[in-house]
Amino acid sequence: MTDEEARAALQRLIEARGEDYAGLSRLLGRNPAYVQQYIKRGTPRRLAEADRRRLARYFGVDEAELGAARETARDALVPVRRLEIGASAGAGSLAGDERARAHIAFDAAWLRRIASGSADRLAVIRVEGDSMAPTLADGDDILVDRDDASARLRDGIYVLRIEDVLVVKRLSLNPAARTLSIRSDNPAYPHWPDCDAAAVDVIGRVVWAGRRIG
Repeated sequence: MTDEEARAALQRLIEARGEDYAGLSRLLGRNPAYVQQYIKRGTPRRLAEADRRRLARYFGVDEAELGAARETARDALVPVRRLEIGASAGAGSLAGDERARAHIAFDAAWLRRIASGSADRLAVIRVEGDSMAPTLADGDDILVDRDDASARLRDGIYVLRIEDVLVVKRLSLNPAARTLSIRSDNPAYPHWPDCDAAAVDVIGRVVWAGRRIG
């Protein structure tokens, strides 16, 4: 697909869905004229990979329809850092890579379906403790999407930082009051209703979990 064809494809999607240029530009974290300039003037000539991925997810289409190479979209394996930190015991931040000890390769198309972030905004960490049992068990690996955090907060399981400790909890959002309920799936642990959403340090959303069987 040529650059002109990719721009035309995006224009057709925008018209078919009744979207507007400025709204899509804000979705990408760009200035309001960004998408219009890309389509009408060819500036930039080609969408950045992260922008193309986010637009493809938003419209529910394959990245190839917006200019990605089909063989890349279909076949590539993407390495994601596995950090040597736990989700409920031990201080640290997902921002640094000094604690990365390995990478896990995921299918690129599969990652695009479940995560909004690019590979450098994803990390695999382990669960420590049983506060989220039976959903998550001690020793499980979880994939954390740091692009899916406070700005897009909704009901789900998230990694939070509380007093320099990473914890994994289930969040329920009250959109009217902008408060959060922070819960453990294990009823033996306490929960915190009506927390100020602005005061909660959300690291990222848990989008996948894997565990050893046996």
